[in-house]
Amino acid sequence: MHDEFVRIERDSIGDLEVPADAYYGVQTLRGARNFQITGRGLHPLFIKNMAKIKKACALVNGHIGAISSEKVDAMVAACDEIIAGGLTEAFISDAIQGGAGTTANMNANEVIANRAIEILGGRKGDYSVIHPNDHVNYGQSTNDVIPTAGKMTVIDLIQPLLVSLHTLVLALDGKAKEFDGIIKMGRTQLQDAVPVRLGQEFAAYAAVIRRDIARIERAEQEMHTINMGGSAIGTSINVDPEYLKEIDKVLSAVAGYELTLADDLIDGTQNLDGYVSVSSALKTCVVNLSKIANDLRLMSSGPRTGIGEIVLPPKQNGSSIMPGKINPVIPEVVNQVAFLVIGHDATIVAAAEAGQLELNAFEPVLFYQLFESISAMTGAIDTFVENCVIGIRANAKHCVANVEKSTGIVTAMAPYIGYQRSAYIAKEALATGIPVRELILRDGIMTEDELESLLDARAMTEPRAIDTSKVKA
Repeated sequence: MHDEFVRIERDSIGDLEVPADAYYGVQTLRGARNFQITGRGLHPLFIKNMAKIKKACALVNGHIGAISSEKVDAMVAACDEIIAGGLTEAFISDAIQGGAGTTANMNANEVIANRAIEILGGRKGDYSVIHPNDHVNYGQSTNDVIPTAGKMTVIDLIQPLLVSLHTLVLALDGKAKEFDGIIKMGRTQLQDAVPVRLGQEFAAYAAVIRRDIARIERAEQEMHTINMGGSAIGTSINVDPEYLKEIDKVLSAVAGYELTLADDLIDGTQNLDGYVSVSSALKTCVVNLSKIANDLRLMSSGPRTGIGEIVLPPKQNGSSIMPGKINPVIPEVVNQVAFLVIGHDATIVAAAEAGQLELNAFEPVLFYQLFESISAMTGAIDTFVENCVIGIRANAKHCVANVEKSTGIVTAMAPYIGYQRSAYIAKEALATGIPVRELILRDGIMTEDELESLLDARAMTEPRAIDTSKVKA
């Protein structure tokens, strides 16, 4: 490689050749070579949020007179380019890295410094103009920048997720209304239980997702508490008191939402429990989503030899060998995303637990998994709504026929003729195939009018007072 194609940069490890046109520098390059782990770079939103943090820090440092306005303006301009989506190719750090994210932080520092140097008319690598540590990282540490960028990224990712969840609730509510008049058999432990309205089942799905939304929103609020200004371990070493007063307010303005400093910056630097809360809420949500997906797969099973009470929208051929087979591919992908998020939660819990003393070094893997959990959930919910839920149809005649031939309706008889006698009727109906209604009339247990009132399917799906004058038990 010719000299014109490289520049020599120096750090505490020694000298290193860096591509002459690279916006990153020596510390980024060392990290990129050390951590070739996932083959995936830093999340694009994480990169933008580091730039927002660096912009806010530059503005505060300029305001308090720590850095000249000329340098601040150049650094802010460089940050704005990154925030707008530029310079992404210069972020070469792997998503998972040792050093608690130092490589990622220095990647941002070096890119901003070199671009700012260019803006001021200098050459990349001439850190006498603007230095990655002395200027871009002034008053900061990896240990407050990286966790703050992580929290901001979680906030940014959760907003689309919440929109998707609200859309799912609307779709489920719509189906609850549409299917309110359709009576089917409820099942417990996959065995016939008592009648239920198909609309009631969908209303219950909407209710649990509303609860998930509230749970995720509560957890998301923890992400708005940051440890900027805590510096290395939360003691604010090398941090100007005026900087500490302003940084959360300026960063809030840059970010577009409120961020506040932790009451105890040492606590805010040591502990990652807020991320665990978010991951736990996500895990709970996917457990519920997967249960709903399981129900839809069961209710649509068949279509001729299974339960077959609902019909899912056909989306693609289900087999390369069985002509005409259609599989429930959308609920299946929801199940798989649930498995993914549950596994990620285990990693997040382990990473949060593994911190020692004043710092947790394992945020990179935690962020990698948490960001993917949120994004995968958003994608799964979007396709669930669009390609499954809104197109579900009810097989109403089949639902009614199942109710009529089920022995589960005998439960409505128990308060009137007693549990034991009801059990005998159910047993005979199962053994002979004679419907419960016919057996009751055959044995003169009730008149047809009494039976018609008692076995009204709709009435069996709601609370109903017992007419004690008709009790024959």
